[in-house]
Amino acid sequence: MFCIKCGVKLADTEKKCPLCGTVVYHPTLKQEDVPPLYPKNRNPKLQANPKAFNGIIIFLFLIPMLICLLSDLKRNGELNWFDLAAGGILLGYIVVALPQWFQKPNPVIFVPCDFFAATVYLWYIDFATKGGWFWSFALPVTGGFCLIVCAMVTLTHYLHRGKLFIFGGGFIALGAWTIMLEILLDLTFNVAFIGWAIYPLIVLALIGGGLIYLGISASARETLERKLFF
Repeated sequence: MFCIKCGVKLADTEKKCPLCGTVVYHPTLKQEDVPPLYPKNRNPKLQANPKAFNGIIIFLFLIPMLICLLSDLKRNGELNWFDLAAGGILLGYIVVALPQWFQKPNPVIFVPCDFFAATVYLWYIDFATKGGWFWSFALPVTGGFCLIVCAMVTLTHYLHRGKLFIFGGGFIALGAWTIMLEILLDLTFNVAFIGWAIYPLIVLALIGGGLIYLGISASARETLERKLFF
């Protein structure tokens, strides 16, 4: 914690600021023991029904799917693009709603599953449209991004320290990923390589380097904490 007057960092046991003498709390003020105005358990909290909530979510996802089905049939009398729309809606359900079925969803499990579902959906789009870009572009781009994000999620979930280093390294890796993205665009779609990826690489590298520097320098972290009061 910090002094509200001069901003110096204080230990949790400090009663007065050693620099300016400001009282952190009133140590001589004694609270009288009186019955609480609102005793506990007088108004018990309502228990949420997760199954009912998830049922509503499924219903909300089925509505746009039904609308897409009817729109496709009404326009052409046959199904032309409904499968693509249904796949996108299903992907949204997997990413947003599926973890809600579990009390404590583990991001280490669900994040790779989300990327796998997105990869399968991209493969189906490529297969349905005969695009020929999945293996040379979508798979390596999605796979690279998946590896970076999954590594960051796994490390932050299981390690209780070093989060600044984890996020700093993740930002730098994302910068390198943008270079790969531009190269694959050139190889797959014959997009002229003009070097635009160097700009997000510089920005992400600076952000990542700044986070790593904060992880190394305790004085820089303390100065930032004092400025931002966190």
